[in-house]
Amino acid sequence: MDSLESKIKSNYGEKLRVRVCGICIADEGLLLVHHTALGKNGSLWAPPGGGMEYGENAHEALKREFMEETHLEIEVVKFLFVHEYLDPPLHGIELFFEVKITGGKLKKGTDPEMEANAQIITQVEFKSLSEVQQLPKAHFHYVIQNIISFDSLLSRTGYSKNK
Repeated sequence: MDSLESKIKSNYGEKLRVRVCGICIADEGLLLVHHTALGKNGSLWAPPGGGMEYGENAHEALKREFMEETHLEIEVVKFLFVHEYLDPPLHGIELFFEVKITGGKLKKGTDPEMEANAQIITQVEFKSLSEVQQLPKAHFHYVIQNIISFDSLLSRTGYSKNK
């Protein structure tokens, strides 16, 4: 196991985490964050988000995560669905919310739980539906892999888990 993977395992692995994730759709497409060393192929595009901290409510956590990862200020519009992410050594209960941008300028951020020389965020960008559908599914978070439209993502409800 290389050092980046061992740091990810040490920081996040083999424990259940509660995460918040934001679905942000604008004219340009769906906002996604690219992580290296995550996912089945060491490349994972996922909606911005991350782990909640003790004493923090879900909306506060999501606003903090968006600022850390994208430098964008957001407003939480509504709760959408729950997804159970299990891709050993990672296991998370993820609360997905629809969000809208209220300020800031899109810029690649950092993961404060990772050291400066071991950052896993490599890109942040809006991807069109066709861009999402053209890349290999394995490079996307499970909730994005089979979407047929952005509206189908926003109308999703209930509980799901990856298989």
